[in-house]
Amino acid sequence: MKMPTDKTGLALALLAASSSVVASAEDLLDAKLDMRLRYENVQQDNALKDADGLTLRTRLSVSSKEIEGFSAHIDIEDSRKLLGVDDFKDTVGNGNGCSVIPDPETTEVDQAYIKYKAGGFSAKLGRQVITRDGQRFIGHVGFRQDRQSYDGLSLAYQADGLSLSYAHISKRNRIFAEQKDLDAKDHLFNLSYKTEIGKLVAYGYLLELDQSAANGIDTYGLSFSGKQKFDGWALSYAAEYATQSSTVGASDYDTSYTKLELGAGAGGLKAKLGYEVLGSDDGNYGFATPLATLHKFNGWTDQFLGTPKQGLQDIYITLGGKAGGGKWLLAYHDFAADQTTPGIDDLGSELGVQFVYPFAKRYSVGLKYAQYSAGDAASNKVDTDKLWLWLGAKF
Repeated sequence: MKMPTDKTGLALALLAASSSVVASAEDLLDAKLDMRLRYENVQQDNALKDADGLTLRTRLSVSSKEIEGFSAHIDIEDSRKLLGVDDFKDTVGNGNGCSVIPDPETTEVDQAYIKYKAGGFSAKLGRQVITRDGQRFIGHVGFRQDRQSYDGLSLAYQADGLSLSYAHISKRNRIFAEQKDLDAKDHLFNLSYKTEIGKLVAYGYLLELDQSAANGIDTYGLSFSGKQKFDGWALSYAAEYATQSSTVGASDYDTSYTKLELGAGAGGLKAKLGYEVLGSDDGNYGFATPLATLHKFNGWTDQFLGTPKQGLQDIYITLGGKAGGGKWLLAYHDFAADQTTPGIDDLGSELGVQFVYPFAKRYSVGLKYAQYSAGDAASNKVDTDKLWLWLGAKF
């Protein structure tokens, strides 16, 4: 093609070429924007001042189209405090004597990976979100503004109801901004098989921080969960058991985990009753789940992000349904120590309520409130109230 010699012709040629490049990029790339504006309030019956935080989380995601089985993906995530509403301890040094709201200001790469897929096999290399089986052991903690992700390699295979997965994690990118990320040597094994009555899962999660001090948490478990539909109603059920061996310095501990859950739904209402035990090794060590989406479990006020040395028994009831175009949920927890020690037995209770209303296809608003009532004074827990109000948008 002969290039034009005048400036106007050259400009038109460059514009045509750039338009072609943009069109090609649009064919190859898919971009999404996810934003969440949230107000959080924390009140605790102690010397800490009440916490108030208004934060905005913005996540830009760009994915490439698949070419010969290969594709790429990147998420850039930013969390900002807004309008001076920042009276809270943010886990990275700011706080002024206030209660904790773990949403520090940060801008970071949340995901950046290359993916290969062929038939039932797939592999991801790079920074990525990894979840397993409801996120009780491996999760992304998406409720916080800085989502948890992992650096490493993940492999998966699916065929005829069978799913196999393995992941090696070299870094845990936690919810507390980059300065609190942790180097690791974690191995995640998971196998599941779907049947007509439910899904059977076997797993082994071998966790170790990459540091000089001896440490490690090895967890092996089995779970079964399913759902059956009848005339106008449905029944759900789940059972799980796991063992855990942990090394902390020169000490070794052994404990176990148990969960039993039964649910029923009819006429738009869903109810669930559950019993969960994070065991204790003679009152010296509590069953640990450091990579879990912990906010989903054992109460929304986050009193048990770390399992007490005495372990934890949690009897919980939830009731949910639809109203006014939105979804509502009530949750109650009764907590007790698994291994009673002097002065520590009753670990309190919590009541929570949530309502989420989607509108105009791209938006949603939500309200969430939880009230924790402390048990034995020796457990170092105090009465706590937490409130969240948020507006979400996706484009």
